[in-house]
Amino acid sequence: MKLTVVGCSGSFPSAESACSSYLVEADGFRLLLDMGNGALGELQRHCGLYDLDAIFLSHLHADHCIDMCAYFVARYYRHDGGRCDPIPVYGPEGTEQRLTTAYADTPSASSMSEVFDFHTVKPGSFEVGPFSVHTEKVSHPVEAYGIRVEHGGRSLTYSGDTGVCDTLDELARDTDLFLCEAAFTHGKENIPDLHLNGREAGETATRAGARRLVLTHIPPWTDPQTNLDHAREVFRGPVELATPRATYEI
Repeated sequence: MKLTVVGCSGSFPSAESACSSYLVEADGFRLLLDMGNGALGELQRHCGLYDLDAIFLSHLHADHCIDMCAYFVARYYRHDGGRCDPIPVYGPEGTEQRLTTAYADTPSASSMSEVFDFHTVKPGSFEVGPFSVHTEKVSHPVEAYGIRVEHGGRSLTYSGDTGVCDTLDELARDTDLFLCEAAFTHGKENIPDLHLNGREAGETATRAGARRLVLTHIPPWTDPQTNLDHAREVFRGPVELATPRATYEI
């Protein structure tokens, strides 16, 4: 598998990065994990507008899904070649309604489903192209999911947005690459069931036995080096910060 960081900023885009969006590729299949603010523009550095094969939305906060409204425009109103066939979109219950409300002026109440084939995510396992996928509900104020993607005996686990929870530990068990949010700073923010800090991300990776940790979803007002240092204090494997356009072979 190949992982490309399309965007990794938390809560809102930074001067350097779009919000959360990660491209996973194998056997010519392209799966996008989240499409937050600014992600659609950055995505076009890595693949064509119409080259995605499936999209997974971890939850329905804007910094993880709002560029789906712009992507609707690109797919629905395409002139050359005609309207796109529906692309599978896996998201929490109410995803279609959320995007339709956010767009606010779709031609009809069902227009989104004319270019997006919506599938409701629940905890469990299923196949997406060549990938074996497992999703679990994580701790966040809205319905939110982490995802584990497996292919060829290798695994990638993406936390989505979450506080500390047992389901994330299990989802990341022995994973080859753990892409984990670290939005908060240890000793500064202490809000349960919302976000992880760098230390908690490192502790989760340690409990899970993850082989490699990549910290992501760090907001512009948070010092990423501090979170990286805190993660390294408790996780002994390789750990680094996600950066826009970084790629990983898994």
